[in-house]
Amino acid sequence: MRLNAFRNGPAILPAMAFCGALAMAALAPQPAVAQETPASSDQIWQSFKGDVFGDKALAEDDGLVAIEAPKRAEDAALVPITVSIDAARAPQGIKALTLIVDVNPSPVAATFTIGKDAGITRLATRLRVNDYSYLRAIAETPDGKLHMSKVFIKASGGCSAPAVKNMTEAMKTMGQMKLRQFAATDTGGAEPELQLMIRHPNNSGLQRDPLTQYYIPAHFIDTLKISQGERLLLTMEGGISISEDPNLRFDYTPKGAGVIKAEASDTKGKNFEESWPLETTGM
Repeated sequence: MRLNAFRNGPAILPAMAFCGALAMAALAPQPAVAQETPASSDQIWQSFKGDVFGDKALAEDDGLVAIEAPKRAEDAALVPITVSIDAARAPQGIKALTLIVDVNPSPVAATFTIGKDAGITRLATRLRVNDYSYLRAIAETPDGKLHMSKVFIKASGGCSAPAVKNMTEAMKTMGQMKLRQFAATDTGGAEPELQLMIRHPNNSGLQRDPLTQYYIPAHFIDTLKISQGERLLLTMEGGISISEDPNLRFDYTPKGAGVIKAEASDTKGKNFEESWPLETTGM
């Protein structure tokens, strides 16, 4: 799996070392924001892309995949992104999608494995972005070819931003799931859409407890599987760059009347599961 392999690679800063670096940096005079440039972001990408994809060639901006994000983040801890696949250029669909934030301490935000007949052509979620950076979407087609799209965003401090909600309350609701189903007639697309929301603090390991000022240990959803009946729609292998309360929306091709089921686990070994009847009205 790309994300696990990359966690052990040389390009990742160990959490304790990174936190120590932050503490030392806080003592030294420096600009308030270390603003990366497109060139420096690309340089960082070149330093680790081999750890993720080996020596495979990446076709860039060939129209098969596109990523959208705001030019400047309103909240660097909750950056909305949308990835689209051109079905005409990928008639067999895609088998994997990887999201990367070049400058984040752990750049691989998530890798999605797509079900063979899931029909997914659009996927949206929210990311943490630590500094000015390219956001990249790399789609892999069934023939093993890689296609990349990127967008530059101005953001700062997303990985260390304080948790949005009270931590005690977050622990009480952790693992609760909500699913929204949208008919194609409501979205204006060719297929219906699903939106899954999971209550989870998704702590990055770089945030401080507001009372003790100690770093809060990393604790996040690292695996997710969504299926319809016995048919896989997608799986996600996630990291610290997925925002608090993971939120995932995507289109899909429903088949039969099988229920929608979501199964998730986090880095502390907690498992969460929920299922919902398929809503067929307007599909």
